[in-house]
Amino acid sequence: MKSLMLFCKELLIELGSWCGTSTDLDIKHIEARFEHEGFSFLAITLPSFASDFQKSLDRGFVDHDLFNGFHFTSGLPRFLGGFLDLVFDRTSGRLLDEPNVTAIFAIRQITMAFGKVKLECSDERNQAAVDSYIKCEQDLRVSDKRFPDLIEDFQRIGRLLWTDLFTEIDRKVYYGELVPKHGPGTTADKLLGNQKFYQTEWTSRLEDVFPWDEHLVANWRYISANPVKVLEPGEERPVQVILVPKTLKTPRVIAREPTCMQYMQQGIFEAIQEGIAGSDTLTSLIGSTDQTPNQRLAREGSLTGALATLDLSEASDRVSNQHVRALLANHPHLLGAVDACRSRKADVPGYGVQRLTKFASMGSALCFPMEAIVFMTVIFYGIEQLLNRPLTKKDIKAHLGKVRTYGDDIIVPVGYVSSVVSALETFGFRVNAGKSYWTGKFRESCGKDYYDGHDITVTRVRSLFPARRKDVQEIVSTVSLRNQLYKAGLRRTAEYLDSMIGKLIPFPVVEETSPLLGRWNDEGITPERFHPHSHNPLVKGMVVKVELPRNEVDDHYALLKWFLKRGELPFADRNHLERSGRPSSVSIMTRWGLPF
Repeated sequence: MKSLMLFCKELLIELGSWCGTSTDLDIKHIEARFEHEGFSFLAITLPSFASDFQKSLDRGFVDHDLFNGFHFTSGLPRFLGGFLDLVFDRTSGRLLDEPNVTAIFAIRQITMAFGKVKLECSDERNQAAVDSYIKCEQDLRVSDKRFPDLIEDFQRIGRLLWTDLFTEIDRKVYYGELVPKHGPGTTADKLLGNQKFYQTEWTSRLEDVFPWDEHLVANWRYISANPVKVLEPGEERPVQVILVPKTLKTPRVIAREPTCMQYMQQGIFEAIQEGIAGSDTLTSLIGSTDQTPNQRLAREGSLTGALATLDLSEASDRVSNQHVRALLANHPHLLGAVDACRSRKADVPGYGVQRLTKFASMGSALCFPMEAIVFMTVIFYGIEQLLNRPLTKKDIKAHLGKVRTYGDDIIVPVGYVSSVVSALETFGFRVNAGKSYWTGKFRESCGKDYYDGHDITVTRVRSLFPARRKDVQEIVSTVSLRNQLYKAGLRRTAEYLDSMIGKLIPFPVVEETSPLLGRWNDEGITPERFHPHSHNPLVKGMVVKVELPRNEVDDHYALLKWFLKRGELPFADRNHLERSGRPSSVSIMTRWGLPF
């Protein structure tokens, strides 16, 4: 932890020099509170300061209901006062006519640097996350009771937006054209990688739409050699709710799907992706692979003030199954397919098996695309409410380039914010007021932050710093952090990390394309030797070696894997029949390599 404090000190000193302000008192304040509160001051308290700072930018003034736990001098907090004086007037607390954008970046960089360090949460915070998962279920049951009053308009708007997409996928389901595939992660039945091709469970609900003998074997001649148990609804394996590290403040709640469910979900997911990609209208409205359109619109919103960025809390857990069923009501084959591969129950730690009201938890392949489709429908419901007349396709086309969602990152024109927020809340969603912006010049979406058109995205520490060479993941993460800081212009802070990393591994200067773990530098590369045959320049460094779990697939199961392969190119890994899945271990080894 001492190394994190020294890093924070270097960061403060360098950013202070950028803004021409002293940081001596700020350093003393952080050291004192770190000594008293521990790492939670860096990982929880400082990010809360950042959140209040962004609210102040949005409001145009600093209110004394913000920055709890920090002393005020006149109208501003004393902590980081030198930076704050470049953004707000200390006497009135009001935003300056021309705030210093560099100081805005500096405040956010200092206070947000440690907010995303992946560490295990306390038992109390883990329990609170599970309790919140259950509370969402209870809230959904309440909002579902209001849904019948909204369903007619919701479905009508849905038909305007999604008829062509759903009709094409409905046709593919009817003619058996969907091709399933296995996802990369673990499943509720604990099958990994190639083991998934040996799955022996199917469900009667899946059997009605996707017969197992057409999807689990490469050829009908192998049906008798592939014993499969078809489970009735009461016997189905529930999703397994688990907690994975996200931040020290709260874990991420996800659910492992049964292999058979995930297998068919992936086929529908791919069809949705292809359908969206094939429509200029839908590509403009929804993103699922490319975040840059959202980022461009966020920058535009910060510059012109015409576009707002909205964020939802517990977004995926608040999409009701009734929302999805209503949108798919006129497409019976697609509805049947989606319903067949939707898990109806979840095994929740401390609560046992619970029947789900939500459509799906994070972990389902259909969670992300269907939540985006539902959110976009509700957004246009809100727009219609303000227009006070039924929407037309012409209205939808008029809003292309102004309305967009990537998951729960939503962008709408500022004039519609009130109506859209009201619509989202009417349908049971919760707008995160602390991460939604429309009144000031600050906007954020899909990992990019802007103020008045300027990119003020910060660089985050993702792991603790390494103490020895065996701390492989920490070394890889810290090398990435160092190079991101260097690209952001924080050269002094990057040099501090150079000295730390250089004590553990060879750390040569390399270009971004080099396979070696090295430091990026504008000063050029000095070769340490030349290859004896090719005469290419070489430097000594570390390369990352990823070990995939050993799980073989053979016989007709291997043939099925070949039939399910996408594209005409061969498998990228020649050993894919022997090893597969997510890495079981990561190591580093020394070698001579190209610095570019």
